[in-house]
Amino acid sequence: MLTIPLTSAGAESRERTFSKLKLIKTYLRSTMSQQRLTGLATIRIEEELSEQLNYEDIINDFASKKARKIKEL
Repeated sequence: MLTIPLTSAGAESRERTFSKLKLIKTYLRSTMSQQRLTGLATIRIEEELSEQLNYEDIINDFASKKARKIKEL
């Protein structure tokens, strides 16, 4: 009578969270194009080189090339 019953609600909640995370990862992998998957794998393999990259410059360069030109009236 003096013991407090324990529940496994915390463990079940974590299991459900990891289960959902696994489903999301599986979905992302299955919808990812081969080109993107190859690019991400290359970045991971060449980790030392990728740490030296300045991503802000890359993003700005990409944005300037893809920017739509608005004609002045």
